[in-house]
Amino acid sequence: MRNRFVIHEHHARNLHFDLRLEMAGVLRSWAVPKGISMDPADKRLAVHVPDHSLSYIDFEGTLAEGSYGAGEVRVWDNGDYETDTDAAKQFEKGKIVFRFFGLKVRGEFSLVRMHDRKNWLLIKAKDHFADPDWVLETVLTPRPALKRARKEKR
Repeated sequence: MRNRFVIHEHHARNLHFDLRLEMAGVLRSWAVPKGISMDPADKRLAVHVPDHSLSYIDFEGTLAEGSYGAGEVRVWDNGDYETDTDAAKQFEKGKIVFRFFGLKVRGEFSLVRMHDRKNWLLIKAKDHFADPDWVLETVLTPRPALKRARKEKR
């Protein structure tokens, strides 16, 4: 079963990446603070966040100050993903096994729900796309002046 995915690079209060999987008519979404890794040794925290509408799959732009997630958002990668069984049923059970067919991320991954039910782990499988030397590269340049200004407000 193939569906679409997008990974947004999101320069909000802190840089993070939003993983969104098309599933059950919405984009199920996780904030991944350290970004996606192609190294199977890296277990990435993925915090489940509210679903987004399918129209958000192509979104790029600036979310205004004062709004939820304010900051720059760009598509970091996108494409299709596939599962062997229904992704929504896997989600309900707390473990989704899928294969990415993106420009940057490819191959098998798992999202595994932790006991607190909000946090998940994103894990790259040991397949021929695995790369122990993976280095995450951003598409946007961080804006240090903006970060300093926010710290001074606190």
